Amino acid sequence: MIVRKVIIDTDPGIDDAVAILLALALPEELAVLGIVAVAGNLPLVQTERNARRVCELAGRPDIAVYAGCTQPLLRPLATAAAIHGDALGESLNLPEPTMPLRAQHGVDFIIDTVRAAEPGCVTLCALGPLTDIAVALIRAPDIAAKIGELAIMGGAGFEMGNITPAAEFNIHADPHAAAIVLASGAPITMIPLDITHQVLSTRPRLGALSALPNRCGPAVATLLAGFEEARRQRFGERGKALHDPCAVAYLLRPDLFSGREVNVAVETASPLTVGMTVVDWWGVTGREANARFMTTVDADELYGLLTARLARLP
Repeated sequence: MIVRKVIIDTDPGIDDAVAILLALALPEELAVLGIVAVAGNLPLVQTERNARRVCELAGRPDIAVYAGCTQPLLRPLATAAAIHGDALGESLNLPEPTMPLRAQHGVDFIIDTVRAAEPGCVTLCALGPLTDIAVALIRAPDIAAKIGELAIMGGAGFEMGNITPAAEFNIHADPHAAAIVLASGAPITMIPLDITHQVLSTRPRLGALSALPNRCGPAVATLLAGFEEARRQRFGERGKALHDPCAVAYLLRPDLFSGREVNVAVETASPLTVGMTVVDWWGVTGREANARFMTTVDADELYGLLTARLARLP
């Protein structure tokens, strides 16, 4: 088995925490080289702390965690604290982390790691706003050609937005960063709301997680039940959607997903549609494809993968 080397850039956050646990569950499949926290769902001081909390929950205090950017490139930070809050502390009663935050800036870690590796050997997995990735590409444009794949949880094509009528949260949080990343020439796969809205945390699925004979399975079930509760009034059935873990699941089982190579542009100016991912599904613009945009997934297999992998954690 070829071990995939991954850097996770994330803003935990409830579903980010579940995605990190999934990534750490089987190191012989995914070798997490480091986790970079970015401001997004919560301010950076909380996302980097939560990343370390999750590593300790998984029994992996050896994972290097770095702090990235504190705010978007050109817009003020707008968090989703009303949904994510301090769920890891309140719902799970996780203590303050004891593992250290690495001193190096997260953007420098990304640049140094990709540059030091053989071309194509490092995958980036972006689960939050794309600020860190964009800054890395601005400062070191040469790394775009060395990235093996950039898997992004973000955007929407045929689905509507979840933070505005037109935009998905991660892209809307820093649309200028997303535009830079999509124009970089790096090999990009997007896991948008079109995918995540198909993967629902139903009661039987949460029940299977709760029944796992470890601490991580029931912890994830508790987190996801609270995640749905916080979103149910606004999103209804879509409040059960499993977002960020889908990007990690794609790295583990790409065969569960399908889509096509398309051009994706990001709106950065319009007050009505800022952050919208304009997906040229039918090739009507003539613009060159810059991303593989996924639209279908085997949700049962994906949730089964999540449950089986989490069973391997403490």
